[in-house]
Amino acid sequence: MSKNNIVIREITTKDDQQIAEVIRSVLMEFGVPKVGTAYADNVLDCMAETYNKSTSAYFVVEDNGRIIGGAGIAQLENFEGNVCELQKMYFLPEARGIGLGRRMMDMCLQKAKSLGFEHCYLETLPYMEDARKLYAKVGFTALDSRMGDTGHYSCNLWMIKDL
Repeated sequence: MSKNNIVIREITTKDDQQIAEVIRSVLMEFGVPKVGTAYADNVLDCMAETYNKSTSAYFVVEDNGRIIGGAGIAQLENFEGNVCELQKMYFLPEARGIGLGRRMMDMCLQKAKSLGFEHCYLETLPYMEDARKLYAKVGFTALDSRMGDTGHYSCNLWMIKDL
């Protein structure tokens, strides 16, 4: 894969099937429970429509027409406050370790700021070590308990970053 062929852009409906497959594939690779995680989210099959709101955005990573990753932000559900959530940030193996995670996170956080959010929250799992290292590098800090109610009750690590 050449970095020259990589395009990061907002999601469109034609990407829905591919990004759903990417997310489910990565979750299966890491042995994530199918229940209580993004795997069970009804929105996986209609991501473009889901993120087509004034308080959200989702970006995909495309390599020669093939979606190899994605990440988004949206208002944190069931929470009072000006907090967004970093959501569904997953990459196929060939997209890892080449700086795409950092680029995607920067895009999401910049978008969150432009939408007026003050904090960004995320949920993850202990064995997603590389992701947790990246989150810490960009300034996310650990929380003692979850915020809001995302429905991802199997995710037992929570982090937040001031924007």
